[in-house]
Amino acid sequence: MLLNKDNLPLVDMDFMNETHFEDVDLLNELFINIEDFEKEASDENFEKLKSKYKDWVNHTVNHFATEEEEMVKRGFFAYPFHKGEHDNNLAEIRAVWDSFEHSKNIEELKNYIEFDVINWLINHIRSMDTVTARFFKTGMSPCGMM
Repeated sequence: MLLNKDNLPLVDMDFMNETHFEDVDLLNELFINIEDFEKEASDENFEKLKSKYKDWVNHTVNHFATEEEEMVKRGFFAYPFHKGEHDNNLAEIRAVWDSFEHSKNIEELKNYIEFDVINWLINHIRSMDTVTARFFKTGMSPCGMM
């Protein structure tokens, strides 16, 4: 298992926590496909890996869109910054796949998922998502300002 849900930080909004748990499930499944391709770089394992990566990308797009929609609806003060983090992350996710599809360097993809993605996810939850969820819950920024 790549990441245990019990080790994921929680925020003040259940819908965000549930989405993060879904992220973890998808990442754990994706990591299994990565390990399978690492053991046997067959066309079949490549297609399974590609399909699961696509599932993860689509989930991430929907995850970010849902959060962004709520931020706009509620007038979240840091929307441009939070959206910028989402946009940069999605661009990186897509670029990494494009690189892998060209090179088939499974070690690079594995390291990206195992370290970069997991670190980004946890740090993003602890920082931007925590602040955003607190705003959603209270209508105030963490320092008490409207």
